[in-house]
Amino acid sequence: MPHETFQTVTGQINWNAPMYRLYEKAKKNSWNPANIDFTQDKEDFQNLRDEERIAALPLVSSFSAGEEAVTVDILPMVQVMARQGRLEDTMFLTTFMHDEAKHTEMFSRWQHAVGVGDMDLSVFHGDSYKRIFYEALPESMERLNTDDSPEAIIRAATVYNMIVEGTLAESGYYSFRQIFKKADLLPGILEGIDYLNKDEGRHLQFGIYTIQRLVVGNDAYFKVFNDYMDELWEHAYGVVDYLTSLADEQRQTANFESSLEIDSDMMKDYALKQFNIRKSKVERARKYQNVEELETEATKELQQQ
Repeated sequence: MPHETFQTVTGQINWNAPMYRLYEKAKKNSWNPANIDFTQDKEDFQNLRDEERIAALPLVSSFSAGEEAVTVDILPMVQVMARQGRLEDTMFLTTFMHDEAKHTEMFSRWQHAVGVGDMDLSVFHGDSYKRIFYEALPESMERLNTDDSPEAIIRAATVYNMIVEGTLAESGYYSFRQIFKKADLLPGILEGIDYLNKDEGRHLQFGIYTIQRLVVGNDAYFKVFNDYMDELWEHAYGVVDYLTSLADEQRQTANFESSLEIDSDMMKDYALKQFNIRKSKVERARKYQNVEELETEATKELQQQ
């Protein structure tokens, strides 16, 4: 599509736009996966019993494929923001893409370092995982190539930001810390998880704001968001339930006392908590009269962070 004009020559960047503020934050938070030392992780992993590795490999498998999926599937969102003339959103999304590529790299480096780089970890992808990452995510994102309607954008941001990042990734970070930080194991991947968590915080703010600005004053669009969240929850919960059931099964059959503590109920409860938080964040938009009011409030919140 030919360009008709350029914002930076007919005017300037909106320095106070919420997404420009996120762009500024992203520039200040740089890290390099190649600088993470996985030496101790390799030793720790090799010292784990086979039954204990089942607590690590399914999580890594979920994250590794998940990060690759969000890396290769993000481009349509960048393009739709660009087509709609949302320069500040597009600028932020360029950092977003870079983040996701680094996340993919980090997990692949860890797998290589501990000796499972050539192992097929897709065996840990259950039906619920495949429904979200193999189907719903690419379907919703690719729709943006031909449909940039509010409904299409809401559905894309819902599965990408609210479910994949806001529910499953957040629950995954929590699980890594609960299992391995408490056991004083795998410091390298835990360092990487901390970096990911900070990046995903900005990504979540993009998703929340994008959906909020589309549902302000529009009950029909809010229903699109709410209904799709509820539809996807069954599968999001299924991912967590499957992963915790694998760990529970191995623990029950093990004939030794493991140093790894896995509280399946706590992890399921945490996932539900994150799901409800995402819904409540978007619902807050219903109190605003218009997008301008929402944008003013969003900018204030980002300035205070």
